[in-house]
Parts: sequence; structure tokens; C-alpha cells
Amino acid sequence: MDNELAALTASGATTLVSLMVTDSWTHARELLRRFLTRNDPGNSTITDLDAARARLLASRSTGHPHGARETVEHWDAYLRHLLEARAVSGAELRELLTSLQHLLGEAARPGTVHNNINGGVQHGPVIQSGQITGLTIHAHHPNPPQN
Repeated sequence: MDNELAALTASGATTLVSLMVTDSWTHARELLRRFLTRNDPGNSTITDLDAARARLLASRSTGHPHGARETVEHWDAYLRHLLEARAVSGAELRELLTSLQHLLGEAARPGTVHNNINGGVQHGPVIQSGQITGLTIHAHHPNPPQN
């Protein structure tokens, strides 16, 4: 394996493990599930990811210093295996890594809020915010009521 692909797998594994302990993990897990099910239709790799995350969270709470390093090494080896077996291409892995790094960047920004509105019909503006102060909203009525 050339140096560029080795650096790619190392970066991918580090990013993956970093995401395991963030609020963005659900999104990252879904990206990985779609990426990995091509080669693992039984989803055993996703089960392994979930177990690795549980171990990582447990090691953080107990102060085990090697949990993250061991997890990164494991997933680096797995990504290398996928490349060496030609189960994925370098371009596919780069694309996945770009998406994961984007999620990691979002996780690092404090105050990032992701909300969805489902169901029903909204007949006016929807305002979503962490905190609004000193704001006055006046409703505009094109035909004000007559007295």
C-alpha cells in the first residue's frame, strides 16, 4: 500500500473514532452503514462499530488511556484490509472521509443545532434558535380587521 493510501486509512480511522464520542455519531454511523453494507450485507461491521463505540465510551468514563488508540488501530487495519482486498477504491474512501470530516467539523462547533419539522402544514415562518433576546416580531396583516 502506498503512503497516500496509508495516510488516508489512518486519517479515516482517527476521524471515525473521534466521531464515536460526539453528537454527530448517529449521522456518521448511517454514512458508514451505507458505505459498508456493499461488502457486508449482514451488517456485522456495524455491530462491531457499535461495540467499539460502547468500549470507547466506557474507557473514557473509567479513564483508560489506551481505548482510543486501540480503537483507531483496529479501524485503520480494517480500512487497509478493504483497500487491499479491492472491496473499496481509494476514491470511495476519500469521499467517505470527506463526509466524516465534515461531520466532525460540525461537531466541533459549539451551538450547532439540527432540527427537522415533520408533519402538518406550517402557514408562517418557523424560527429555531438556541437563544433570542431583545427581539420583537410584529405580525403584518394585509387586511386589518375593521371595527
